[in-house]
Amino acid sequence: MRQEAVAGKFYKESFDELDKELNECFTSKFGPGDLPAKRKESKIKGIISPHAGYAFSGACAAWGFMEIAENEFPDCYIIIGPSHYGNKSGISLEDWRTPFGMVRNAKDVSIALKNNTDLVIDEEIHEQEHSIEMQVPMLQFVNKDNLNSINIVPILIGRDIEYKKLAFQISEVCKDLNKSCVFIISSDFTHYGPNYKYVPFTLDVPKSINKLDKGAIEKIISLDVEGFADYLNSTMITICGYMPILLFMSILQNQEYKGKASMLMHYTSGDILNDFKNSVSYASILFKD
Repeated sequence: MRQEAVAGKFYKESFDELDKELNECFTSKFGPGDLPAKRKESKIKGIISPHAGYAFSGACAAWGFMEIAENEFPDCYIIIGPSHYGNKSGISLEDWRTPFGMVRNAKDVSIALKNNTDLVIDEEIHEQEHSIEMQVPMLQFVNKDNLNSINIVPILIGRDIEYKKLAFQISEVCKDLNKSCVFIISSDFTHYGPNYKYVPFTLDVPKSINKLDKGAIEKIISLDVEGFADYLNSTMITICGYMPILLFMSILQNQEYKGKASMLMHYTSGDILNDFKNSVSYASILFKD
């Protein structure tokens, strides 16, 4: 079983304290303002969700997970995150533990992906990585009505894959399995400041960060894969989950996605701390089915 790596660091490590922390993410001024309502019969294709500590990005993440809570419960959640500690990509076959309990791995989907894509099983790269872990307690929190039925496929993406080829392979596997899957793409946006070695501007920093982020988000929402790739290259924008985002956008293109994408929330750590010397941006983006 994959154990928690950042409990007590990025989020509270006891059941009760974590439950309270996530309640506050939903009801805070940056959050949706309330807890999820009843499920509808509508479906979503996926969300892009941040992965910083809940004190910073939890309220932003709550917007996307509100949609997960209020739409149809799928057969599995495919959680794709960036690898912060290496360039390797890989799937975890383990069940995952959090302070809320165990979440089962959708092993049939994970094994099908291992057998039919360029991805391999690699538990070691998942051990300390937080990008996927930060999505799991949120997923449990909004699925209390289906807590024992949550199935996940954890995939870390490094720079060792060709995302268009992998997107085609994943699309084919999903089609062959004929299962309902919701994608959770883990990414923070602009990392600004000397701590991140990225200071492309020094004047009117909050406005400039916002403009930089929105330029990327517009490409994502319009599913302009090439435009997003070009934007990454031309601005050198520090989006840590750019590879998972490119992969997901390409999957949607392969699946001839006809739904509607929209930005639900966007803010920065600078907005929380009122200090923009070093700042990380967070965005919650929804892809309706």
